[in-house]
Amino acid sequence: MVVVTGSSSGIGAAVARRFSAAGASVVVSSARSVDAGRAVAAELADAVYVQADVTDPAAPERLVQGALERWGRLDVLVNNAGTTAVIPHDDLEAASVDVWRQIFEVNVFGTWAMTVAAVPALRDRHGAVVNIASIAGLRPTGSSIPYACSKAALVHQTRLLAKTLGPEVRVNAVAPGLVDTPWTRDWDAVREHVSKVAPLRRSGQPDDIAEIVVALAASSYTTGQVVTVDGGLTLAT
Repeated sequence: MVVVTGSSSGIGAAVARRFSAAGASVVVSSARSVDAGRAVAAELADAVYVQADVTDPAAPERLVQGALERWGRLDVLVNNAGTTAVIPHDDLEAASVDVWRQIFEVNVFGTWAMTVAAVPALRDRHGAVVNIASIAGLRPTGSSIPYACSKAALVHQTRLLAKTLGPEVRVNAVAPGLVDTPWTRDWDAVREHVSKVAPLRRSGQPDDIAEIVVALAASSYTTGQVVTVDGGLTLAT
């Protein structure tokens, strides 16, 4: 049984579909895109949609309890909910403290709250957490400095929790490069650069990331790892 936050489209929806195809029951969740989230859940063999904003203090516990009430267990939490702001790195004034707060509320604090809420149920199942980070959390790149720093924090959160929660709960992360999602629909210049520079000569698709998420969730002797999935982009830049 899997909870996937931010799963109404893009990477999250692909993750939900991959887990369902592997036979898992799934909670599909999003903060705002209710119709899209319900449509994703309706596609799956055994799924439910729950609207939940991970920055709402009550939402993480509600998501976990909803899963437990319906299926009696929680095996995997995928922390995919995230946000960004596209700000040139040299535009320091545009990256205001308010922007930092908004991004960290979702990407760092929301992920933390979801994980804390899920840990008791995950311990019972010797389950797993998979966080969606970014190569921006590993390299000085990304859509903005606040976003990159939030993903760097998420990478370190992943490693610290893996050290803390073992042996009962495994915690890993995936760090995607450019992925074709609704977020990046207009990023044509970036897409062209990636297609020229990355060894695999293309940007990623949501299912490229979902494939690794499902593999990490199933890998019983892997914890504290951050797997880069970028078509080799970071090898060439």
